Amino acid sequence: MLSGPIIGVIYHWLGGLASASFYIPYRGVRRWSWETYWLVGGVFSWIIAPVTLATFLVPGLWDVIGKSTGQTLAWTYFFGALWGVGGLTFGLTMRYLGIALGMAVALGFCAAFGTLVPPLFNGEFGQILSSGAGRMILVGVATCLLGIAVSGVAGMSKERELSPEQKVATVKEFHFSKGMLVATFSGVMSSCFAYGLAAGKPIAELAAISLEENGGSDLWQNLPVLVVVLAGGFTTNFIWCLILNLRNRSGHEYINLSSKVVAEVSAFEGVSLSAVVEEKMVRDASMNSPDRVKQSAGQPDASVLIKNYLLSALAGITWYFQFFFYSMGQTRMGQYEFSSWTLHMASIIIFSTLWGVMLKEWSGASRRTHGLVGLGLFFLILSTVIVGYGNLLKGTSSSH
Repeated sequence: MLSGPIIGVIYHWLGGLASASFYIPYRGVRRWSWETYWLVGGVFSWIIAPVTLATFLVPGLWDVIGKSTGQTLAWTYFFGALWGVGGLTFGLTMRYLGIALGMAVALGFCAAFGTLVPPLFNGEFGQILSSGAGRMILVGVATCLLGIAVSGVAGMSKERELSPEQKVATVKEFHFSKGMLVATFSGVMSSCFAYGLAAGKPIAELAAISLEENGGSDLWQNLPVLVVVLAGGFTTNFIWCLILNLRNRSGHEYINLSSKVVAEVSAFEGVSLSAVVEEKMVRDASMNSPDRVKQSAGQPDASVLIKNYLLSALAGITWYFQFFFYSMGQTRMGQYEFSSWTLHMASIIIFSTLWGVMLKEWSGASRRTHGLVGLGLFFLILSTVIVGYGNLLKGTSSSH
């Protein structure tokens, strides 16, 4: 039978696959603005899915949350809201550094802060350094950051191979110093999800007691924590999407499809563009890109509307499963569960890169760039093996 940390790594891989895949259903959404389908998907990913699964799997869910102290709930919710801000400001990083360098820097900071700050705050870092297993895990964290850096270099290599027109379209306002400041802010704020999980530990402990008393599995003990953290993230995204709905006059899209041109961008691009560019500029620019634009039929189309809701729901539920599996993996990582965040970040980039290869996003790149992509994947996969082995060592030493 597989040991706990190995199973934990597998759960984190599944979470990374879900995170890397959730945007695919959004590609089928038609004649909705970004803020519309992002909010509809968010209702499912941040409210419906976490509450539904936690209700079915954790006996007395609301009793567990009700027994938690106000301070615990407030901090857990607060860090969730900050995480939401990090996700929305992520687009500014793309504006000043470009997609490749921006993602590498922001995700690097997110991985580093999300992994290392919780044990530092709890005064556990000295204990980690003093053990062989702890040092092994830190080597895995460093390997993950190296993999992220190499992946960023691969992206920059690809960007250098673009035509001048493509480069201008990719990074119109490149500004290294400003971009680094924004990337640091975005990465740190995005890592607040890990802080929210740490702040919600008392909630998980109450859930574990309820599960034990009712014959349930401790695998689900973190699900009530996700309910609170994601409620905070929903608040931030809800406010921003409503602002965009009002500013862009797109609120009608929830119930009908009017005659207008709407740029169809992916969820990731939507965050990037909505965070930094006026929607009018996006739509005006989209006029010159026929393959990215859809002209509506002029009359409400119920079938398109229903399809949009179903695709957005599928995307939202898939998104939630990244943290559903994350919460499961965290329960199997043993004493050094702080390493879960590194596994999560590495897994996201691994499967995002693999999706990019499958969708031929790297087609036309040089052999050198493909080699860097492969090297980055190697280091990221290696980091998950090292972190898992370090947790396995700790479990073995604790049993003696």
